[in-house]
Amino acid sequence: MTVPTLRHRNHILLTFFLLAGLALVFRVARADDASAKLFQTKCVACHAADGSGTTTVGKTLKLRDLRDPEIQKETDAALTEIIVKGKDKMPAYEKTLKPDQIKGLVAYVRTLAEKK
Repeated sequence: MTVPTLRHRNHILLTFFLLAGLALVFRVARADDASAKLFQTKCVACHAADGSGTTTVGKTLKLRDLRDPEIQKETDAALTEIIVKGKDKMPAYEKTLKPDQIKGLVAYVRTLAEKK
């Protein structure tokens, strides 16, 4: 059995960290995809795909644009509370969505401002 040299150990560590970083990037990408799909399933009928609220239902309910700076400045906790407990005609999702799904939806709502 040979003892690895310092250079060899550094190469192993670098490879490990690169692979761990790639795994994290792919996990985040999957989470983003899952959140986008969840938004599509649960939110688009009222809020529209772009978050503008310009659907027939959204206009009837006079929904605010999720991309609006006033909405975007809300804390994650405030947005989470709305998703969990519901607001006005919006249903509560605390019994049908997992906490990580709700967190993903909040993160997805944050990305809508970038798409305006």
